Amino acid sequence: MDSLLKHMVDMTGHRDHTMLDISVISAVQELAGASQTRVLTIVSVRGKKFVRSRAIICAGEAARMEDHPDANSVGDPIESFPELNTCIIEQTASATALSHDGRSTLWLPIWIGDKADTCLEIVHNSPYHPDTIQVIGGIVSVYRNFQNLLDYSERDSLTGLLNRKTFDDQLTKMLQASTAEPEAPLPGQPERRQPADENKQWLAVVDVDHFKAVNDKFGHLYGDEVLILIANLMTSSFRSQDRVFRFGGEEFVVLLRSTTLDNAQKIIDRFRTNVESHVFPQVGQVTVSVGFVSISPYESPVNILGRADQALYYAKSHGRNQACHYDQLVSGGMLEAAASNDTAEFF
Repeated sequence: MDSLLKHMVDMTGHRDHTMLDISVISAVQELAGASQTRVLTIVSVRGKKFVRSRAIICAGEAARMEDHPDANSVGDPIESFPELNTCIIEQTASATALSHDGRSTLWLPIWIGDKADTCLEIVHNSPYHPDTIQVIGGIVSVYRNFQNLLDYSERDSLTGLLNRKTFDDQLTKMLQASTAEPEAPLPGQPERRQPADENKQWLAVVDVDHFKAVNDKFGHLYGDEVLILIANLMTSSFRSQDRVFRFGGEEFVVLLRSTTLDNAQKIIDRFRTNVESHVFPQVGQVTVSVGFVSISPYESPVNILGRADQALYYAKSHGRNQACHYDQLVSGGMLEAAASNDTAEFF
């Protein structure tokens, strides 16, 4: 009982979805004696559902967020998990499967209304006793309720994406994580050379092209539907470790975690082409322009965002429907480097 209460206190003490995921699988792993526990994301891409692991813990190891090196993968088709697929279709509380070696897999979708975007997957060497399932169910209920509370305070009411006030906390955490990178050399010391393909953090600003014309021609209801559909395409196009925000109006922001420039460009272009090829009801074709920049812990948020905005402005004023990298524009002579203004306040 003490251990259960400790985990409940730990889960409800977080104000971040990532730490909430880590907390819930740690609790389930210990209390249920599982061999493996995962948080799964269920995404829809062009009418098909895919399952992608978001966080994992194995027996004897620490919980961690999953890293997906293949940026083009949206996960495994849900048909690869027939019992879970049936559970989602029939909107039931759980699903189980037994493997040939006797191991039991239990899936517990996190239902919010009639929709389940998250699911817990628990693997054990044998089927669980009903009492253990009841304890797990209680943990899942607390997880679902607290996830709802976080969503209510963090998410945009129209699109369901993270909102602007959440952006501050997320960018601050990303900047703090970036300070773990090697520091700049002291005067007189040789400069440390970094590989050209080094993983970095990235910020991208997305703007819907000619959105005012959509509202003027088709009305605000169709304009809102365009924003909702673009938000859905963002959710399915970016990786589970990335964060997407509605910044206001037709503008969105993405924080891409730990990837190379080449990979960041591919991820952003995948989203851009997904929007371009999508048929929006009544409206038809819609495109987006993107400006993005690498995140440095030695720059202020206003400078980082300002440079991404400069790249976005270049994309929109040079044909739209393209993604432009700030540093490449500067090195190519298309943009003049922005002066640093560390005294500016953004929030």
